[in-house]
Amino acid sequence: MDTITRHQDKFAAVDGLRIRYIEDGRGPAALLIHGASLGSSADVWRRNLAPLASYGLRVIAYDQPGFGLSDDPPEWGLGFRTSFILRLMDALGLDSAALVGHSQSGAMAVDLALSHPDRVRSVVVLGTGSLLPTFPEQAAKKDGPAEGEEGGDSEPTAADVRGILENNLYEQALITEAVVQDRLQMSTGKNHRAFLARLHAGSGNKVAKGSGKPLRERLGEVSRPLLMLYGREDRAQAAQRAELAKQRTPGLNLHILPRCKHLVQWDAQDAFQRLAGPFLRG
Repeated sequence: MDTITRHQDKFAAVDGLRIRYIEDGRGPAALLIHGASLGSSADVWRRNLAPLASYGLRVIAYDQPGFGLSDDPPEWGLGFRTSFILRLMDALGLDSAALVGHSQSGAMAVDLALSHPDRVRSVVVLGTGSLLPTFPEQAAKKDGPAEGEEGGDSEPTAADVRGILENNLYEQALITEAVVQDRLQMSTGKNHRAFLARLHAGSGNKVAKGSGKPLRERLGEVSRPLLMLYGREDRAQAAQRAELAKQRTPGLNLHILPRCKHLVQWDAQDAFQRLAGPFLRG
């Protein structure tokens, strides 16, 4: 039976913004960063906090600005949310931390490992398609929302939320009524308005500055330990592209997990914790 531990909501003041986070454990810090689809929040990590903390880690998941119970940011671009990670770390008294990024946030974590290696101990990437090679038909597509930005122009219904979860999960039994209602609560009102603001601003996937190369072509430059996990049944041919990435860069610590779609930390919870726990602690 799947259970989700409920952790107490905490709040930090970061550059005038009230930011909600949840945490578990003691030891070296690991920040868990959720993706960008409508309804995303720290809650996507609730089933992972305690198991990861058991490896001797202080595990912290937070609502990014404009998500969940956190305040809206002064600007909507992805660059702001990337640099905000460092300001949150400052507010929490963390000189350095491991970063675990799901979907769009995996690129944010890699970008910080490149630009601020002194602040990033290691990086775990979950299902970040933008860090994989593209096939010609995918490279030709320039329009549309940025990675993982799923949602509609109108506030979602419970059926809409269930549909998004069904598209992202292999294990459909994980989609309980309680999970749907919790996600719906994080998808309406100010959170839907923030979602539309992000789309209008075109937050995009281009995080790194300086070299001009896409992050997928800079993975070999990352000096910090990097672990990449992808679901075999994920969208956009992610498994085939991950295989190609491994062929091109044999040294990548990259795993393709069976019976797993985009929410890797749910579908492959045991494998994620077994691989990521010692990696983050080490």
